[in-house]
Amino acid sequence: MEHQLWKSIVAVLASLSKARKSTREEFSDEDIVKTYYWSVLHERPTAWACDRRNWPLWARRKELPSRPTMSRRLKRPTVRKLLQDLEERVVAPQKPGLFWMIDGKPLTIGGCSKDRQAGFGRAAGCKAKGYKIHAIVDPQGAVASWRLAPMNKDERVMAKRLIRATPTIQGYLIGDSNYDSNPLHELCDRLGELQLITPRRYGSGHALGHIKHAAGRLRSVERTENPFPQFARTLLHGRDAIERAFAHATNWSAGLLGLPPWVRTHRRVHRWVQAKLVLTALKRSMKITSYAA
Repeated sequence: MEHQLWKSIVAVLASLSKARKSTREEFSDEDIVKTYYWSVLHERPTAWACDRRNWPLWARRKELPSRPTMSRRLKRPTVRKLLQDLEERVVAPQKPGLFWMIDGKPLTIGGCSKDRQAGFGRAAGCKAKGYKIHAIVDPQGAVASWRLAPMNKDERVMAKRLIRATPTIQGYLIGDSNYDSNPLHELCDRLGELQLITPRRYGSGHALGHIKHAAGRLRSVERTENPFPQFARTLLHGRDAIERAFAHATNWSAGLLGLPPWVRTHRRVHRWVQAKLVLTALKRSMKITSYAA
């Protein structure tokens, strides 16, 4: 499976436009990205991929970047753009849709970690330290937009950033009760073609109060709490697809099983998650069946 994924990564990189290599540089941006993905594919630190003994025999004749070179070049704007172009080519939805889901997935780290950019927040049924992926996903698992934030960042704040980053999405956006927010509904109303559907944050048995509510929130309440809410229930039930998408990203050997000890600080975590999303999307498109041990 790793060989098939590696061939797909190489093929996609070959099809992307890249900055011209400087005559003073021994390695191109494509070489840097390939070396990084070789380490991520095998769940190893970047330095591991700089050792030719960790490559197959047919690839050992080629010179590899050193550890300092990888550390320096991965921060360069042209390399970051190539990583972003690779993500957009593989992960983004290939066709428009009318049904979208929004949710967050926690990525926990040890409580004794010295990572100052991580935060303490609510994870799956507990409090934990780490980061959280916030994403808008279609029913097929394609990621329209995603952001990484400390665990303690409010999901509603991150949802506004995601929606602003994907103004082309239309139809219904389904979320859990954490996303029941007037400012979030107002943002969807301003876009004009997006209706946020969520259960009420404090349950349907409470009154709406005397504050002014966004028109989108009132429509959401009407759809979910009218005498015939089958349509809204079907939409909310379909939201389970985002849980399956997150599960698909984690239930295989090179998936997003967690954050290894060498992946700390926002910059490194973002790059690692980005690569894992690309590998998962490639695996899905190739219909490879594999499970984590």
